[in-house]
Amino acid sequence: MEISNSYTNRFFPKDYLPHNFLAEKIILSSLLLDSDVIESVCRILKVEAFYFKNHQEIYNTIIFMYEKEHIIDIFTLTSFIQDNGLLQKIGGLQVILELGQQIPTLIYLEEYIRLINDKFLRRSLIKLGYEIINSAYLTNQSSEKILQDFEMKLFSIIDQTSEQEVYTSTQLLNNIFCDLKKKFLTPTLPGLSSGFSDLDNLTQGFQRSDLIIIAGRPSMGKTALSLNITLNIVKQSRLPVLFFTLEMSKEQIMYRLLAIESNISQTKLKNGKFFQNDWLKLNKIIKILSKLPIFINDSSNLSIQEIHSIVKKVYFEHKEIGIIIIDYLQLIQTTNTITTNRAQELSQITKMLKSLAREFNIPVIALSQLSRNIEARTDQRPILSDLRESGSIEQDADLVLMLFRNKSIILNESTSKLTDLIISKQRNGPTGAVQLSFDEQQTSFTNPI
Repeated sequence: MEISNSYTNRFFPKDYLPHNFLAEKIILSSLLLDSDVIESVCRILKVEAFYFKNHQEIYNTIIFMYEKEHIIDIFTLTSFIQDNGLLQKIGGLQVILELGQQIPTLIYLEEYIRLINDKFLRRSLIKLGYEIINSAYLTNQSSEKILQDFEMKLFSIIDQTSEQEVYTSTQLLNNIFCDLKKKFLTPTLPGLSSGFSDLDNLTQGFQRSDLIIIAGRPSMGKTALSLNITLNIVKQSRLPVLFFTLEMSKEQIMYRLLAIESNISQTKLKNGKFFQNDWLKLNKIIKILSKLPIFINDSSNLSIQEIHSIVKKVYFEHKEIGIIIIDYLQLIQTTNTITTNRAQELSQITKMLKSLAREFNIPVIALSQLSRNIEARTDQRPILSDLRESGSIEQDADLVLMLFRNKSIILNESTSKLTDLIISKQRNGPTGAVQLSFDEQQTSFTNPI
């Protein structure tokens, strides 16, 4: 981007150092567009990371206004700068007006922050390099002293540009004590409720940053269970749910959601042979579902990187996500062209899914197929080793749920709809099993009566 000579002369340092003018403007514009992102930006972007002095001044002013709980937009910022005699420092009114004309894309805000921090790190290293060269010429200092200074300054640069934090036991215990006090005073489920009471009693809900696997053989109801969980969570919490369907179309998913909510069989929904009451019921349910923040992506052959990009977009647009559900794990692609072994690819995918859960601090549910080997056993209740390419899934998952219905007693009307949901692994809780009732016509799970 071309920058005017007057701008260059006034705000560029004499020596041309690495910087990104456009990224700095976009970040400042983003803060004026959405003040909710200021806190997260402040934690990872220091004032000194901005190359231009006037950008530093504007950023510093925004932080000050935020800490004082002022409303922040282009008008309040302009007024504050004028009232405090800072207009000359930031280069005049035109600089702020240009920020207002910029149309930032919040989806890529993290990337712009990374760019600015990268340039800041490079400038710091260049400055340190010159200091080391000058120090090396000083014969009155020992080489050991020069190396010690270099090491300290290098660690200081790393500390300034690092996003990682180390917490003391005192800080952590204080946080835990406050959390325990809050739970005692207002007892609630720590995680998101699945809508199934027996399951919630064992798991205490789906916990933030957990990777959850729902596994089963074909036709056991993995997708049906995940859709029931989707509806239960979104209706109770009103948090957005992001559903990736790599096998079914978005229309098929919506038909299933309609069947679950309306108690009208999928057969009726497919052939359209309704009674008058059915139309009234459907009209009511469609109005309810249309207001729920459910987001469905039915792109086939999605890679984990593409999933991450979509999640980031929804997160920035809606400020939060309740849960992510992926149907199903074995259909996720990887962009790694070096690895040819599918088990290794899956290992990479599960690690990245766990990383996704931690990055956005939300539960991620991934559906998984079970191996055919289960059919050859006398006891066909699934176990962890039945997970296809099970090593990485078993290792990375925090919670593994397995669906099972005994086919040998399927003709018995009293038990044909009962499904065992086996908790095969729970990193921070007990294992065990609960029972759910399954309605094949509506493809819905409910608590057993």
